[in-house]
Amino acid sequence: MTLSDNESLGNAPLDSSRDKQDKSAGHRKRLREKFLKSGLAGFHDYEIIELLLSLGTPRRDCKPQAKEAIKRFKTLRGVLEAPLEELQQIEGIGAHSAFGIKLAQEVAREFLKEKIIDRPVYKSAQEIFDYLYHSMRDLRKEVFKVIYLNSQNQIIETEDLFEGTVNSSSVSAREIIEGAIKHNAISLIFVHNHPSGNPDPSQSDKDLTRDLIYASSIMRIKVLDHVIIGDNKYFSFAGAGLIEESELDFLNLKMKGVSEAKKRLYRATQSSPFEKGLS
Repeated sequence: MTLSDNESLGNAPLDSSRDKQDKSAGHRKRLREKFLKSGLAGFHDYEIIELLLSLGTPRRDCKPQAKEAIKRFKTLRGVLEAPLEELQQIEGIGAHSAFGIKLAQEVAREFLKEKIIDRPVYKSAQEIFDYLYHSMRDLRKEVFKVIYLNSQNQIIETEDLFEGTVNSSSVSAREIIEGAIKHNAISLIFVHNHPSGNPDPSQSDKDLTRDLIYASSIMRIKVLDHVIIGDNKYFSFAGAGLIEESELDFLNLKMKGVSEAKKRLYRATQSSPFEKGLS
């Protein structure tokens, strides 16, 4: 065997490694050029994750890790919402790569928040859905959010107040009213998710919404809507006429209470002559 043969054999693994690096670099370059030309249109979910992973590991082929992430978490949103520690359980996804994914998620969330902030949202359940769907669709537990709005129906703040089964016993009207006072809010929008994917309200959801409308009305705070987020769809209490229905029920109860109070006052002032004589 000649020296040149030895050199050829010795360089084969190195050449192979360089070929893989060149192919990987070329693949990443094509993905980036495709993105710069037309955004994410036409991208597979795993290709989007691959791009994100390449930000943390620019000299490494990230396709296997991206495909494994999609396989494990099912969807692009599932990967974006996955906890850091679970992302890092995938071989090849380290702290830097996981950081890139979570950063992209938070940037997207902030963008959607800025898109809707300072804009009228009254009776715009679709905008509320667009704003929160990205962050709520794949949650494994129910999360109850309150959106506080000013007199122009512009968002002041959005807060997560409760987690778990959403019902009258778990959601505190007092905390919601205290938050409204703290933020000087004029109106409220409630939002929670159904992990099952079906946004149709349960009887518990309806009872809770009615109770919160009653409590808010006492404080002269208006409830604009209660939006339930499911799998790529939502249910709007305002859109279904249920907010107005509860408001009318409260008004009727209030008027009935006033009427009963007037009757008692009248009876108290119309005592009999015998009773007056005793006094």
